[in-house]
Parts: sequence; C-alpha cells; structure tokens
Amino acid sequence: PVQILSYMDGVVKVEETELKPRAGFLYPVLTHNISVFINATREGDSGQYMCTVNVLDDVTSTGKNVGVINLTVLVPPAVPTCQLHGNPAVGANVTLSCASEKGKPSPAYQWQRMAPSLQVFFPPAQDRARGTLKLTNLSLEMSGVYVCTAENRAGSAECSIILEV
Repeated sequence: PVQILSYMDGVVKVEETELKPRAGFLYPVLTHNISVFINATREGDSGQYMCTVNVLDDVTSTGKNVGVINLTVLVPPAVPTCQLHGNPAVGANVTLSCASEKGKPSPAYQWQRMAPSLQVFFPPAQDRARGTLKLTNLSLEMSGVYVCTAENRAGSAECSIILEV
C-alpha cells in the first residue's frame, strides 16, 4: 500500500505520488466528510483504495475504522483496425477482422454492411468477442462497405473496409 493523503494535527499532506497533482480531499477536513477526488483519471489509477481513521489516544478504534473501495477506470475503445483476410473472388471465403488496441472492459465488436444493402450479422458468421466476420461463398452482390463498431461501457469507435468481389 502507498499512502496518498493524510490529515494529522490539522495539516493535510499530499504524498509524492503520481496522484499528487490530481488528488485531494473533496471538502475541508472535519467540516463534511473525508471523501477524496481524483481528477483526470487514468487506467493506471485502477486498484483498491483504503481509508483508515485513527482517533488519537483511542486504542479500541485502531485498525477497526477502515473502509475499502475498488476503483476500475473504464477506457473507451481506441479506433479499431479493419483487415481483409483471403482472396475476395466469386465463390471464395474471406474473413474480415476488427481489433482495438485499447478498451476496458474489452470491447465487443459488431459488423454490418452499409446501405444500399444494409445487413447486420450474427453468430456463427460473426464473433463479437474476437471481432471477426466470416463471409462464405462470395458473390458479386456481397460487395460493399463493411463497418465494424468496437463498443464497451465507456464508449465506441469504428473502422470500415471496402469489399470488392
């Protein structure tokens, strides 16, 4: 454990950590509560935080006044990369792949073909976890723009690929 903030004998002390310029007590200590804030959160701020209250000269409270909270900083997906695997010839099979380098929790992927022949895909052709779309027995009518959306609770991003059969 690394101490981030302390209040002792009327003095607030912010320790020398990467949180120093971004963290502090939300209210003046002793006026409301001892909630803390973290500004400009980063994925690395995720973790377990513990608050300990020790009352001077109170031997019975030592170690009992502890609160623990787990912080998970969500990260929206980065713009994914769309790729075509295989030879897009009539009668052939190809796989479209979509991958985002960042995202917490891991993004789910959704492929769709855009207008004029709008089409949404489902398993087993589409794997939402891996970001793949398998197109089999290609025909000229399957040509078009295919868009992949990477999405999690923090946001979404998309890429597209033009399939020319």
